[in-house]
Formats: sequence, C-alpha cells, structure tokens
Amino acid sequence: MSDAPERPARGDPTWVAPALTREEKTRNVGKTSVFFGPPLAILTDGQKNTMEISGKLNRTAERYLEIQRHHGLELTEPERQCIAHICNIGFMSPLEIRELSFEVRMTAFACDGLDKESLAKKLDSVSFADLVVVVESLGF
Repeated sequence: MSDAPERPARGDPTWVAPALTREEKTRNVGKTSVFFGPPLAILTDGQKNTMEISGKLNRTAERYLEIQRHHGLELTEPERQCIAHICNIGFMSPLEIRELSFEVRMTAFACDGLDKESLAKKLDSVSFADLVVVVESLGF
C-alpha cells in the first residue's frame, strides 16, 4: 500500500487537469464557452455554424502564434522594465501599443542602464506586429 495521498478523480470538484505539453495542447480539449466581445463578433460576423466559427477562431489563433514566432524586438532588461512599467496600467489597446514610443519619452520611470530616447527610437522603427509581440511577451 502506498503512503501517497489519493488524488481526486475527474468529476470531483477538487480535480485539476494536469498541465499539458505543447504537443498535448493540440488535442481536442472539448467545448469552451467564450464571451464574444466586439473583436470576436466582428471576426465571425455572418457566420452562424459553430464549426465555421470554431475554424475561424483556430485559424486566426494559429496565424497569430506564427506572427509571435517571427516578430518582436530584442530589448535589454532595463528596456523591458520600462515597457512593463508603462504596460502595467493593464489592458493595452491597439492605440496605446502604437503610442509606446511616446509613452517611453513621457514616463518618469528610470533605472540604471535605461536610455529612453534610444528605446523610443527602437520602438518607432518596428512594425505594429513587433510592438504587439513585445507587449504580449511581457504578459500584457
């Protein structure tokens, strides 16, 4: 007999699904209720079939993951800290993401090794996709 505590089984309210590897995440994980705010409503406008909507969301997510793989910007740790400080307001709208370089120039944030003007120029020189990936990589 084992001394290990008994784990809750699926169906038990305390059961927690095990973490999935990246490969396991591609398996069918079942239906999930999703709130369709304005962006998803626009994306799926005119589609009524659940399979069509699901396909559209999955294709969009797959393409977005590919954008994340090929975009972004190399940042120093002080630069990352500065952008994280700016993003720490919470949700970053597309307009706020586009204005990151302006915010860098305006912020009172300072730390050793940070050259705000250099960072602002870096941000000015990249695409919107690169800026989105930077914000996403910081968890915002």
